[in-house]
Amino acid sequence: MTKVIPASELIINPDGSIYHLNLKPEYLASTVITVGDPERVPKISQYFDEVEVKITKREFVTHTGTYKGKRLSVMSTGMGTDNIEIFMTELDALVNIDLQTRKVKPDHTALKIVRVGTSGSMRKEIPAGALVASNFAVGLDTLMQYYAADYSQKELAVGLAVQQSLGLGFLPYCFEGSKALIERLCTQEIVLGNTATCPGFFGPQGREVRLKPAIPDIIERLAAIDLDGFQLTNFEMETAGYYAMGKMLGHEVLSLNAIVANRITQEFVDDPSAVVDRLIHHTLENI
Repeated sequence: MTKVIPASELIINPDGSIYHLNLKPEYLASTVITVGDPERVPKISQYFDEVEVKITKREFVTHTGTYKGKRLSVMSTGMGTDNIEIFMTELDALVNIDLQTRKVKPDHTALKIVRVGTSGSMRKEIPAGALVASNFAVGLDTLMQYYAADYSQKELAVGLAVQQSLGLGFLPYCFEGSKALIERLCTQEIVLGNTATCPGFFGPQGREVRLKPAIPDIIERLAAIDLDGFQLTNFEMETAGYYAMGKMLGHEVLSLNAIVANRITQEFVDDPSAVVDRLIHHTLENI
């Protein structure tokens, strides 16, 4: 018998929309572009032929419409893997749970989810202004301490190498992105790399303002890892959460990164919005 999910575990608003995202299933396209910044949503949907849905709740902003005849949703998540856990769980529920009966649907629906975000480079050969696709992502946060998941041998080995390099008291998690989306979206303009997802912007990325980081050379340590040719290339705050939740829930997920800074050369692009807009156009044209 199909399990009925209690109201306390999956909250539905009185109008039938999912709790945090404030969406009904019909508002969502099967291909979703995600961004962290809510203000970036209209910067993408401005290129749509038409926008049929605009929904806002908290940091979650959704615009659904069509681009060159293809139905797309663009959604903001806010920052951090805690937000991604909420986002991905509710996004999945919209297509794989009957919100009226609260039962899991017998036929699974796999969404295509592409993150368009900013990132920093930890390799001098990947300059500020480059565009990077995340082949693998390593989570330096503890999200996956609360989930049971299957890992490949390579994913486990990468997590262990990062743990040993940083001296962490927990095992970082590592997941691979969608090979199908990499094939579709990775043209010559895109560098294929591996991303470290940090649980913060300052101390967890080795920045010192008034508080001293416990691992001030974290970027250098991560960049020094070489596991049979596997090297980390860039860092940000969401990708590993996307890849973990995507694998467990059965969705195709890829993270595309506009490199706005290089921490090794200490460069920062003069016009970050121009780099992001270039990535937006690349994504829309190839998705």
